[in-house]
Amino acid sequence: MQDWLSDTLKKLNTTSDMNQPNGFSRLSYSPEEAKAHEAFRSVATELGLTVEQDEAGNQWATWVVGKDAPTIAVGSHLDTVHGGGGYDGVAGVLTGLAAVKQLKDQGVAPNKNIAVICFASEESARFGVSTIGSKAVSGLLDKADLAAVPDQDGHTVKEVCESFGLNWETIDQAEKPASFLESFLELHIEQGTQVEDHNADIGIVEGVACPIRLKITAQGMANHTGTTPMHKRQDALAAVAPLITFVEEEALKRNDTLEKQLVATVSTLHVQPNAMNVIPGEVQVGIDIRSVDDTAKRTLAEDIREYCKQIEAKRKVNFHIEVAVDNDSVTLDGSMQHQLHSICQSLDYKVLSMDSGAGHDVMNMALRWPSALLFIPCKEGISHHPAEYATMADLEKGSHIIAEYLKVETGDECENQDRSHRAIGLS
Repeated sequence: MQDWLSDTLKKLNTTSDMNQPNGFSRLSYSPEEAKAHEAFRSVATELGLTVEQDEAGNQWATWVVGKDAPTIAVGSHLDTVHGGGGYDGVAGVLTGLAAVKQLKDQGVAPNKNIAVICFASEESARFGVSTIGSKAVSGLLDKADLAAVPDQDGHTVKEVCESFGLNWETIDQAEKPASFLESFLELHIEQGTQVEDHNADIGIVEGVACPIRLKITAQGMANHTGTTPMHKRQDALAAVAPLITFVEEEALKRNDTLEKQLVATVSTLHVQPNAMNVIPGEVQVGIDIRSVDDTAKRTLAEDIREYCKQIEAKRKVNFHIEVAVDNDSVTLDGSMQHQLHSICQSLDYKVLSMDSGAGHDVMNMALRWPSALLFIPCKEGISHHPAEYATMADLEKGSHIIAEYLKVETGDECENQDRSHRAIGLS
């Protein structure tokens, strides 16, 4: 199995060598992503799966056992960031295909359809908008707001989708009704070190920490650095400086008492006019706050707002605060987690229950279908970088878990009456 995983990993990355010093760049709806999707279709066809592309460019490779049979889905994505690694997203697609191969090699005859999904445009690297493909499937795509969003070259989402061979007018028809799937399972590299640090084989994710993102503009006055007295300045950058340490220190302090981890980052800073001999007149700050504890992240956001008022009172600088994103965090299906724990125990794999600080396609799917997320170790937590790496052994373990899960979930009903997971209310 490890030889097949290694060979197929290269195929999905459209390379003959995973050692790529400059990494992989398969941006959303690019020719490079299209080439990877073609490789996915080829591998899936070799496995005897029926492959279709939906209106949003997602690839569906299905082991069809009956037109009216329910469908269990697994999968992830193949697009990357600029100069990214070859495992982020790919691992989930690869292990999904590997699980199907194992079932077929074992002569398993499922009673339900099994779909391996290769989602389009998961990364936000091109447009600043993530998970376009899974948003479309889950009915979360706002076509009107998205159409004119440009990339750094000025090409809009609508334009690149059409160059990808899609019809923008029908892209929202990729939405699937609740009855279309029974459940969804995604595997991903962790992109952190919790699994590795705990010497675990697998992470079973309980929740996905969606962010609050603040855009704060400090408005002072640009003036000459050499002629403006210090006590008469309206320096926007000097006013912002204590905010940066406030955000870091508050997050650290709150984690002493919070049950769920809170992280907060001043991650962008744009200074105007950004000239050596001009006092900064305007500074735009981007702050990213994440926790599965929505109350904690919103409390910090409000405290940041109050702190900005304190700075305004001390300095001749005005603050404008815009909430760019405020998404509820996503709790994943408890019954599926229980089933996965049981499977891992039967395979003698050590499990870590954890939360995800990064967003994934599963967070959209979970809003419509029972969904779960598995993490395999990622060497030193490095991701979105050419050095990103997961071992074949860990990929194999992940594929074994998915295969066993599919075997249980799609097996003969009378043999599985004790299953803890049911897609309640779905047909």
